[in-house]
Amino acid sequence: MLDYEKEAGRYDALRGGEARAAAAAEAVLGLIPGGRGRLLDVACGTGIVTRWFAAVRPESRVTGVDATPAMVRRAAARLPGAIVRADGRRLPFRAGTFDAVVTVWLLHLLHDPEDVRAVVAECARVLRPGGMYVTTVDKAAAHDVGSDIDAVLAARPRRPAADAPGAVTAHAVRHGFRPAGRTAFRGAGQGRSPRSTIADLRRGWFTLLPPGEPRTEEFAARLAGLPDQDRPRPDPRFGLLAFRKASADERPGHFRVSDGD
Repeated sequence: MLDYEKEAGRYDALRGGEARAAAAAEAVLGLIPGGRGRLLDVACGTGIVTRWFAAVRPESRVTGVDATPAMVRRAAARLPGAIVRADGRRLPFRAGTFDAVVTVWLLHLLHDPEDVRAVVAECARVLRPGGMYVTTVDKAAAHDVGSDIDAVLAARPRRPAADAPGAVTAHAVRHGFRPAGRTAFRGAGQGRSPRSTIADLRRGWFTLLPPGEPRTEEFAARLAGLPDQDRPRPDPRFGLLAFRKASADERPGHFRVSDGD
């Protein structure tokens, strides 16, 4: 796994910057109809998406949490007073505090299914009955866009996807959620080029191909043989799932969303 303490300074520039953050925030909020309330962004990273949540929904009170000190510092600079350092498996909030909880690009990092379960359970705990939980799913698969780069990387070792839609839905249902919608958004500025993919290989982006190992360098050499070394291939398209926390007496018009796409 990447060292996010070291990664914080260049995180946004390497991942589509404001364009990707705006696309992510728009898609997430499209699953959480407007209204006053509290929104929690778990594993908010540098706060670049969190700030878009706050800008698009000024009537909502937005809070971000992240476990990495360097990420927290950057996020706090963007949203002073709204960022808390915390582990997503042990959130420092009372039950039922939030009207919406979001995990964007988090679950795929949790290789232990128990950690995924723990995060979903905590999101359910701090969410009020009738509230919305929205999460990205299948992140790694989103980067496979059918390019020549993907053909080279097809033989690489892979972990089972911790954020597979079926697994996430099973965890969610187990903790009192009901499916409540889905959508997808384009990861603007994230199309891979052969040269950028080689750099990702050598900095540990592909977790089962450690930097410096012979097999990693074999893939790097094959990528170096592709044409158009600096031409980005198509951008990934990230999936989102929305869930509603079960409630016997939901209040009409307050963060409601209809089932469906």
